[in-house]
Amino acid sequence: MAGAKSHDYHILPPSPWPLLGAFAGLFFAAGAIMYMHSAPYGGFAWAFGVLCVLAVMAGWWGQVIKEAHAGDHTPVVSLHLRYGMILFIASEVMFFVGWFWAFFDFSLFPSTVDAVGGVWPPKGIEVINPFAFPLLNTLILLCSGTTVTWAHHALLHGDRKGMIQGLWCTILLGLTFTGIQGWEYAHAPFAFKGLNYGAAFFMATGFHGFHVLVGTIFLIVNLVRAYKGEFTPRQHFGFEAAAWYWHFVDVVWLFLFATIYVWGGWGAPIHG
Repeated sequence: MAGAKSHDYHILPPSPWPLLGAFAGLFFAAGAIMYMHSAPYGGFAWAFGVLCVLAVMAGWWGQVIKEAHAGDHTPVVSLHLRYGMILFIASEVMFFVGWFWAFFDFSLFPSTVDAVGGVWPPKGIEVINPFAFPLLNTLILLCSGTTVTWAHHALLHGDRKGMIQGLWCTILLGLTFTGIQGWEYAHAPFAFKGLNYGAAFFMATGFHGFHVLVGTIFLIVNLVRAYKGEFTPRQHFGFEAAAWYWHFVDVVWLFLFATIYVWGGWGAPIHG
């Protein structure tokens, strides 16, 4: 039959989203550069770029959801979507490797940096007590990994109520983590600029905090879709991707807590 599909792949029709995504990324990067260099209207340009990126994300991923409902996500397509998510998480792993690398370079070879006085943490630095709020946040994220797994297993067994309850618990725990980290940053005994310890600390933990925020939004979107009844035990890649991402965030925090909070501040006076 003419025009009949003889394969398991989904051939996409012409789409505006890749081009719009490229321009959105351009606006975002140019606006951020303008803002960091205090250029006129830099803040407005950056905000416009952020809104463009968010609009493309919503439109493009919304189109992917429509394709799933239309039956275009065959087993082969779903498998390749999972490959794509795995590669994305792998790229995120390498992103954090860079920040860990910087921190270890400073801490293992302090004698090469005169500004820190040949010791690590640098002389005069008070560090955050790792067994106060950082330990509490560790327990919160570990609990959130348990609740998102509960939601996943409830979905696999057709328990929609359990899935929604698990998602609510995970989202609330994620928001609690973000609130505690914000309080910790506001009361940190060292600044971001002026010293490599503060820069390495805030860049590594701050980018993780940003990932927690992104993961929380990811889960909120899945919660809305769960209320709409869009997931089934056989087709729920969006939820699965969010759960993978959340587990990745959990694992990265465990490394951050062990290396930067506990090992990285060993021997220095503790703030408070």
